Amino acid sequence: MNVKKLLISPLFAIAFLSFKPVDKKIIIIDAGHGGNDLGASYDGISEKQIVLAVASNIKKISNSQDHYEIVLTRDSDNSSSLNERTDMINKLNPEMVISLHMNRSAEKESKRKGHEIFTQNSDASKALAGKISKKLGDCNIQEKDLHILRESKAPAVLVELGFLNNKDDRQYLSSEAGQKEVAQKFTEIITEK
Repeated sequence: MNVKKLLISPLFAIAFLSFKPVDKKIIIIDAGHGGNDLGASYDGISEKQIVLAVASNIKKISNSQDHYEIVLTRDSDNSSSLNERTDMINKLNPEMVISLHMNRSAEKESKRKGHEIFTQNSDASKALAGKISKKLGDCNIQEKDLHILRESKAPAVLVELGFLNNKDDRQYLSSEAGQKEVAQKFTEIITEK
């Protein structure tokens, strides 16, 4: 009986250890602004609220899959500096970084609407921007020297989801349905091969 135990124990250990979970790729969603930094605002609606809601929905929708893990730079209405955000990003070495923001132009009500995407000077960043533009609809894609793009070592894009001072964009992106729909599109972008 002791010989049997000696043979079975190593076999059980080998079988148990062979079912090690697969390492997930990390995707970082940066919800811009937060805390005292409202970002753009319009009649009580702020950029920080909209982008946090979209980011949280991306994480919630993605929880049921096994291929990647969504990490948010903030998951509540708190504030962290740009340096703190990029330090976190670079420590985690993610597959990609998507920074979410809202635009606002100078006039009270803008005719300008829709999203814009800013990229790093890298092929991977530009390829990610192309996938986002294809999914959300054609838009302006431009390389820009912004902290989150410049300091992130991973492929990163900054997406302006729409204009807060455009009635259509504001109504859509401040609605729960609009936020969930945009989050679903980002989830589809992330899962594309």
